[in-house]
Amino acid sequence: MEKILHYVWKHKIFPVKQLTTQDGKPVEVINPGILNTDAGPDFLGAQVKIDGLLWVGNVEIHVRTSDWFRHKHDLNHVYDSIILHVTSNLDASLSYPSGEAVPQIVIDIPTQVLENYDRLVSRDVYPPCRDVIADMPRLTIHSWLTALHVERLEERTRQIMERRSRLNMDWEDTMFVTVARSFGFGKNGDAFEVWANSIPMSAVGKHRDNLFQVRAIFFGQAGMLDGTSLSGMDEKEYKDLCNEYKYLRAKFSLTPIERHRWNYLRLRPQNFPHVRIGQLANLYYEGTLSFAALINANTVDDCMKLFDVPSKAFQLSKASKHILLINAVLPFVFAYGTYRNNDELKERATEMYEQIDAEDNKIVRSWIDAGLKPEHAADSQALIQLYNRYCQPHDCLRCRFGHEYISHSPDWLKED
Repeated sequence: MEKILHYVWKHKIFPVKQLTTQDGKPVEVINPGILNTDAGPDFLGAQVKIDGLLWVGNVEIHVRTSDWFRHKHDLNHVYDSIILHVTSNLDASLSYPSGEAVPQIVIDIPTQVLENYDRLVSRDVYPPCRDVIADMPRLTIHSWLTALHVERLEERTRQIMERRSRLNMDWEDTMFVTVARSFGFGKNGDAFEVWANSIPMSAVGKHRDNLFQVRAIFFGQAGMLDGTSLSGMDEKEYKDLCNEYKYLRAKFSLTPIERHRWNYLRLRPQNFPHVRIGQLANLYYEGTLSFAALINANTVDDCMKLFDVPSKAFQLSKASKHILLINAVLPFVFAYGTYRNNDELKERATEMYEQIDAEDNKIVRSWIDAGLKPEHAADSQALIQLYNRYCQPHDCLRCRFGHEYISHSPDWLKED
C-alpha cells in the first residue's frame, strides 16, 4: 500500500479539494521531489508551499503516521529536517526535536488507482497492461524502451566489472569468460561460466598454437574426458584427448568441473555443450576472438567475423553469432567504454544493437501479440529487461506502461 501512496505522491494524483495540513494550513505541491531508493526520507528535494511559504527539502510517506515510530524514525536524526509528512491515516502526531509539530497532510488513494493496480498485478495474461499498448504514443513507447535498454546495459556492465574483479582485473580473461558464458545460450550459461573460470588462461596460452592440446584442456576442464565418449566424436580422437589431458592436468595441476553440471535436456545437437566447447576451442586457437579484436570491431560485420573459423564442422550460424553479439560482445564493449569513460565505445555498442534483428522468443512474441513489435535487438533487449525487472516482480508502479494502464478509467479497460 505504501508503494501506491508513493506513486500517488510522485504523480501528484491529488483530490480536487485543497490540500491542508493537520492544523488546517493550505498546502500546494510545487514539485514532489525525487524518489529516494537508498536509506533516508522517501522523496528528496521536494518544493512545497505551506500557508503561502515555500519550503524546499525532503518528504517522508507512510500509510499510517504511527509507522513513523514503528520504523524508529523518531530515533534517527536524518528525519529531523523533513518539511512534510504524507499519510493516508493520520493516527498520531509528530514533532521536531524542538517540539514544534511536523506538518502532515492526508492523501487518500483514489479508488480508480487501487482498482487498476489490483487488476494489473492479478491478471493472468502477459503482458498484463496489453490493453493500453495500441493507444500509447509512439514517442512514449520508444523513450521507455530506450531507457530499459540502457538500464539492461548498465546492469550487464556491473556484472562484467564484478567478473573482472574476480579475475585479477584482467580484461582478456574477463572477455573470455563473458563470451564463454554466452556460449551456454541460456540453459548452460552458469555451467559455461564455471567452466571458463576453471581454465588457467596463462597455462592454456602456452599451448595456443596446438589445437589438439587446446581441445584437450577445454574438454578436460569440462569434465568430459572421464572415459564416457562424446556423441559425434571419433572414438580414437576421444581416447587421444583423454591421454593428452591426463598429461596436461598433471603438468598444470588442473581440476575439472563436474560433468553433471551440463544440461543436454531438450537441446538440439548443435547446442550440445561439447559442440559449443569445440567451437570455443577453435576460436581460441585461431586467435580471431581477443580483447583487442573485440574492442576494435567497428561494425556488426566486424563483430560477426570474430566468430569465424575455417573448419566447417565448427562454424557458427548467423543466428548464433547475433545472440553472442547481443549477450556478450556488445555488453562487453559498453562496459569497457564505461570503464574508460569513452562515450564513442558506448555509442558504438548501442548503435550496433539497432542494426541487429530483434530476438525471437516467448517474451518478444507476447509483446508483438499485444501490438508492440520491436524494431531491432535494442528493443527486444528492452522487453526482456522489462519482463525480468518489472513484470515478474509486479513492479508496475515504476513502469511507464503500467502508469498508462493505472491512469485510465476502469470502464475503458477490456474485461478478461
